[in-house]
Amino acid sequence: MKDSYSPPKAWRLLFTGLSFTLFGLGGLLLRLVCFPLVRLLYPDPLVQRRCSRMLVQYAFRYFVCFMHRTGVITWHISHPERLGKPGQMVVANHPSLIDVVLLIACIRDAGCVVKQGLWDNPFTRGPVQAAGYISNDASVEMIENTAQALREGQTLVIFPEGTRTTPGQMPRFHRGAAAIAIRGARCVTPVVIRVNPTTLTKAEPWYRIPSRRVHFSLEVGEAIDPQHFAQQAPAPIASRRLDALLHEYFVQELTKNERSAP
Repeated sequence: MKDSYSPPKAWRLLFTGLSFTLFGLGGLLLRLVCFPLVRLLYPDPLVQRRCSRMLVQYAFRYFVCFMHRTGVITWHISHPERLGKPGQMVVANHPSLIDVVLLIACIRDAGCVVKQGLWDNPFTRGPVQAAGYISNDASVEMIENTAQALREGQTLVIFPEGTRTTPGQMPRFHRGAAAIAIRGARCVTPVVIRVNPTTLTKAEPWYRIPSRRVHFSLEVGEAIDPQHFAQQAPAPIASRRLDALLHEYFVQELTKNERSAP
């Protein structure tokens, strides 16, 4: 939801700080209480992973709801029904720190490829391990493990940039995401994320908030069949073609408003 009212900056700064405090405390609560209970109650590793992902999704939903209710952000997602398919690789740009939270909050039983730093952070290490997320170390083993997860029917969220987008620049995708899709995905679904005004970018501390409330827009595109590329060319060429298609799609969508402006 988006509306024209924006709470005072001091109010939004206060609740932005409180939001991040709750996020850290929630991560510790999941790690120290919730996930140990899941392991105790469900000996099956597959059930443990599904329960852990459900807990993470609900925690992210409550976090997003808190930020919205307190006036820190507004947000909207188009075509959420296109998300959550077996073997689906969700590909998104990465303009802000919390866009991954918004996206995973909308997808049931979703895995994610995350940067190694989250495995070393005491507030996020528990959730990423329990949910079976995959570390983005750009190794051959990582690519194969991710492709295998897709072949097993998991839904995975991937940010091909590997880090947050620099404001004012188009996303630059690493080809690893396309290579993974060719090896294991049943479909690839692009999600274009816009943030207006920009906030929580790569070199921006949490307390440097914009002059008005931030709006997040998530536009879920139509699915792309990676096997269309795999059947026409060897895997290296197919992954390059798929990568080029995805990059062109995101550039066109992200510049759409600029082209239509008078």
